[in-house]
Amino acid sequence: MIIYTTEVEDINSFYTLESLKEVYGIIWMLVPIFTLVLGITIGVLVIVWLEREISAGIQQRIGPEYAGPLGILQALADGTKLLFKENILPSRGNTRLFSIGPAIAVISILLSFSVIPFSSRLILADLNIGIFLWIAISSIAPVGLLMSGYGSNNKYSFLGGLRAAAQSISYEIPLTLCVLSISLLDIVEAQSKYGFWGWNLWRQPIGFIVFLISSLAECERLPFDLPEAEEELVAGYQTEYSGIKFGLFYVASYLNLLLSSLFVTVLYLGGWNISIPYVFVPELFEINKINGIIGTTIGIFITLAKTYLFLFISIATRWTLPRLRMDQLLNLGWKFLLPISLGNLLLTTSFQLLSL
Repeated sequence: MIIYTTEVEDINSFYTLESLKEVYGIIWMLVPIFTLVLGITIGVLVIVWLEREISAGIQQRIGPEYAGPLGILQALADGTKLLFKENILPSRGNTRLFSIGPAIAVISILLSFSVIPFSSRLILADLNIGIFLWIAISSIAPVGLLMSGYGSNNKYSFLGGLRAAAQSISYEIPLTLCVLSISLLDIVEAQSKYGFWGWNLWRQPIGFIVFLISSLAECERLPFDLPEAEEELVAGYQTEYSGIKFGLFYVASYLNLLLSSLFVTVLYLGGWNISIPYVFVPELFEINKINGIIGTTIGIFITLAKTYLFLFISIATRWTLPRLRMDQLLNLGWKFLLPISLGNLLLTTSFQLLSL
């Protein structure tokens, strides 16, 4: 059998073309992931700056003003400082658990962003159990906190990790009962039929309040920041950490706050729809029907606008309400929110059966 040179060149060019197609496919698969990570990073920096500015306004003091215009680069400067600081390991602690704990806390939250629909065409993984996947993945974060507290070989750190686990278990159950739904995309489309009055905020006001309180507790925000209470002069499970590992815990708290705000927007505030009643402004209502890049961009902008509106409420709550005691926190979760969320679930189920 004789194989000519031209045939060999054709075969080589074919395999080269197939290899290039595979490389391009991998690149295009990674582009949305890197875009989402970049957007999340910028979002966290904006949240840190907003919290400092809002807290300064509430307390009538001057906020960050030197790093960049209006101090907008202050969070970036703090992150750079933490990146170059020395990482100190406890001499008698479990260094492996000590190092893995912060990574688990951050990765478990980053994975949850894959099920968030920023618009009708921008979602990494459209799963029927998206909200439950978030709740399941968020349950992994307290494991990282426990590992950090135990690996520090410090009783205050270990107590902080135990507090975080107890708090997470107390508030994940009412949060789960508030959201028994199927697809996040279907939830947004169902709310878009009646504009502003079609939001689940008006259909499920009890569920919204319980979800709001539970999400704040899940993020360990005031008045629920018991795992690292400042009045004890220690930072709970963060006591022995320094440098970038301490920064990972700092980033994880703001990532969780951003994630919870996005879920509140999608579940209760109409998601990416403009949510203006058709009878009032019919021209603006047609924005929801725009497709393509322009429609996706508008949807992302609307989603982020609602998200940062909710973030303002969360930040203002931190600087308004006092901290609860540990027994008050557990009583609120088990004795009040859990029965209320169960009653809301039974009430909603009864209305659904009667409507059938």
